[in-house]
Amino acid sequence: MNRLTKGIAAAALLAAFGTSGAFAQDQQELNFGIISTESSQNLKTVWDPFLEQMSEQTGLKVNAFFASDYAGVIEGMRFGKVDVAWYGNKSAMEAVDRANGEIFAQTVDVEGNPGYWSVLITQADNDKINSLDDVLKCDKSLDFGIGDPNSTSGFLVPTTFIFAKNSVTPQDCFKTVRNANHEANAMATANGQVDVAANNTENLRRLEVTAPEARKKIKVIWQSPLIPSDPLVWRKDLDEETKRKVYTFIMSYGRLGTPEEVAGAREVLEGLGWAPFKPSSDAQLYPIRIMEITKQEAKIEAADTMSDDEKKSELEKLDSEKAEIEKLMDKVPQA
Repeated sequence: MNRLTKGIAAAALLAAFGTSGAFAQDQQELNFGIISTESSQNLKTVWDPFLEQMSEQTGLKVNAFFASDYAGVIEGMRFGKVDVAWYGNKSAMEAVDRANGEIFAQTVDVEGNPGYWSVLITQADNDKINSLDDVLKCDKSLDFGIGDPNSTSGFLVPTTFIFAKNSVTPQDCFKTVRNANHEANAMATANGQVDVAANNTENLRRLEVTAPEARKKIKVIWQSPLIPSDPLVWRKDLDEETKRKVYTFIMSYGRLGTPEEVAGAREVLEGLGWAPFKPSSDAQLYPIRIMEITKQEAKIEAADTMSDDEKKSELEKLDSEKAEIEKLMDKVPQA
């Protein structure tokens, strides 16, 4: 059974067990959620051509859904206001766990990278900050920009691989800590409003187009392990016909059509930083779930309000959960 057939079968099964009759009707409109990695205006520039072609080829009226933060898109899906969305892995995990979401596709980097990387950035001419050690001196002299709490590269990855790994609490380490999207953190760094900020390689590449002068003022001082490419998520309770239309469009876009149509689609995808999509599933979240557990373990180990027995009990539970996920990672393809 292929990925599309499984998705359709799941939707049919939900209907058989009493899903609202509204979902059994043909859907005429589709709300597509877009996480706030940068300003809505910048996002509209690259997303509008894609969503227009999605509307044309599916026959659905596709509406862009923007929110001021990642949680807005997650909550939009939770309450049925968002049908399909582009997420990062951390926000996709939240959508899967509490907004009835399901991963069905994965983006592919236009340059052939297997994923992307979280980074720490500072001013290019800052000769006092050149490494992670310079950041973690923790003398409360630095202003730090971290990402949206639901961002993979802006929040989860630096929290796991920098702060939890080194038993550091950002609020105890820096003079100030501010949350912002990738673009805002990059511009704040370029303009000297923060000393160090979290970002990612995809957004820095975008800055070369949207703010090239600002990009020249930024240097990378730390890079994370590889992060899986971003997923596309739909609501599990979408009707099967809508899923079929969406899946067919996503998997054929930039692959099928006349040479001119394929070239045009590839150009639109390139504006988003992508090549044609590939199938995926919730299994792509396994490494992200491991990161989340690792972060929780470090938090428990550092807690001064828990007894040793309480810590041991909680850590054993997390170790067991991590072991189960690691078993799944060995058995189930993650894309």
